[in-house]
Amino acid sequence: MPWKPSDFQITSLGEARYNAADFESIRNVTSDTLFVNDRERVPHQVVFQEGDPLDTSRAFEKAGPREKLFFNPGEVNAAIVTCGGICPGLNDVIRALFMELHYIYQARSVLGFRYGLRGFDPASGLDPIELNHERVSDIQAYGGTMLGTSRGHVAADVVVDRLQAHNIQILFVIGGDGTQRAAHTIWEEVARRGAKIAIIGVPKTIDNDINYVYKTFGFDTAVSFARDALEAAHIEAKGNPKGIGLVKVMGRDSGFIAAYATLASITVNYTLIPEMDFHLDGNHGLLNHLEKRMADKNHAVIVVAEGAGQHLLPESERERDASGNIKHGDIGVYLKQRINQHFKQKGLEVNLKYFDPSYMLRSLPANAQDRIFAANLARFAVHAAMAGKTDMMIGRRFNQFIHVPIPIAVANRKKITLDSELWMAVLQATGQPAKMF
Repeated sequence: MPWKPSDFQITSLGEARYNAADFESIRNVTSDTLFVNDRERVPHQVVFQEGDPLDTSRAFEKAGPREKLFFNPGEVNAAIVTCGGICPGLNDVIRALFMELHYIYQARSVLGFRYGLRGFDPASGLDPIELNHERVSDIQAYGGTMLGTSRGHVAADVVVDRLQAHNIQILFVIGGDGTQRAAHTIWEEVARRGAKIAIIGVPKTIDNDINYVYKTFGFDTAVSFARDALEAAHIEAKGNPKGIGLVKVMGRDSGFIAAYATLASITVNYTLIPEMDFHLDGNHGLLNHLEKRMADKNHAVIVVAEGAGQHLLPESERERDASGNIKHGDIGVYLKQRINQHFKQKGLEVNLKYFDPSYMLRSLPANAQDRIFAANLARFAVHAAMAGKTDMMIGRRFNQFIHVPIPIAVANRKKITLDSELWMAVLQATGQPAKMF
């Protein structure tokens, strides 16, 4: 999409008037060389035509501590909310947000709103909890979120009423693209009232499908666990006569977990993702390819993302969850049935083992890489908020942390392109045909 330069501009609450170096707790952990100027930029694309100048007007603001702060840190009351499905690393983000706010910026208080946006609705009966060191000191060792989470919408005016009732100056919203859309709506209500409340998003999606963000926390943990499931499926497939291991992983609209787990395991023969069109029947369909492989190799491993092959499932009225997402049919169970049916009709032996680790991998504590990454996202989010940035989320692009305006982050969903180096690597690793239709 041809974004305008103005689309990359970060909204600010106003002039930053406080010197960060005047606060000892900040001065002790930073220096003049570490402060980032608003003019420092990270390009939105990596490849330029030869001779083309770098267009810095279409580039992201670099994240990092600012020399000037909008808020007097000691007067700040901050709040945190986690929304959507659980994901490895949520507790790491909560803990790092608190530690940065409390120990580095010495904010007055940090509240945690419970069970997602529902916690802002007075009718829910859910009071926020005040975070302290004892409450967050060990939460990184556990999966899920200490604050609880939920799907669904709460009117922006209700949320802002609650923020103002608790005298909140900064709200950190941790969630996926639907949650970030809600954060933008909350900011619009804040702006309508002329309030000085910073709304900062921390992107959370295990599917890694948020645009202009190289990676989201929890993804590495999910890929590692999915790889283990694929290894188990491979052992089962080779350990049984005519064995097939079929593994379903998460990925509603984007197949990044399936693709990267395939590359991590190198035991997969077929990787099926939402971005690809494939058929089961016909000379070029999956079942015919699978039949030939079984005759030649006697075993096979298949990984399918949850959103793949929805066109194959029986037509029915699609339901939506509380966040408005279309509920997908179960492609894993459907493939299991169709594969068994195909080989039975052909009079051919097959021993299929089906694995669905989806919800197990969501609930894991973060691995080392995700733990580091989640905490860094949190720290950069606090720096942005204290400088008066708003209606933005923290991301990482080309190995740099950046400020991403929420409207362009949620305008499109990040997907695998079938002519990309990533998908080429998957095809080379599996040996599957580029087309199965």
